Amino acid sequence: MIRTEVADAAAMEEFGRDLGARLVAGDLLILTGPLGAGKTTLTRGLGAGLGVRGPVQSPTFVLARTHPSLVGGAPLVHVDAYRLGSAELVEDLDLDFARSVVVVEWGAGLLDDVSESWLEVEIERPQGAAASGSTATDVATGSGADPADAELLGADEPRVVTLRGFGPRWAGTAYADAR
Repeated sequence: MIRTEVADAAAMEEFGRDLGARLVAGDLLILTGPLGAGKTTLTRGLGAGLGVRGPVQSPTFVLARTHPSLVGGAPLVHVDAYRLGSAELVEDLDLDFARSVVVVEWGAGLLDDVSESWLEVEIERPQGAAASGSTATDVATGSGADPADAELLGADEPRVVTLRGFGPRWAGTAYADAR
């Protein structure tokens, strides 16, 4: 398991770039963290590290985007599972797990039977909006939040990133889960 603090969005993208350079076809990454944590920023860095065609943006409305490699490596498949309520709906996307690096935002609990190995990436961010009495969800939806709080959602504050590797792919590495 690796746990590190990432100072800002530029550092998050650089962290992703370094990690992306180590990934190979068949790798599955499951990203978790609150709204505005930096999941897409990290994925943008992963894409740069993999050398894929961009731009890497959130696939919120299309659910999944494939970014082909520009350097002969594995493509990046970027999935936003926020609106997918079950593993069956993820399966319906017919993703190429074996020949791609697949990154799934909001995928916790939806991919248990897809791969024998995966890397869980948890991003924790300060809840600045909570200090004013609003939650990140309130800020995102405008529900009960001061409009000035919307700026806090995208604040460029330090994040804590924890990586836990599960299965044979990550066994014996610094990413291996110690539980």
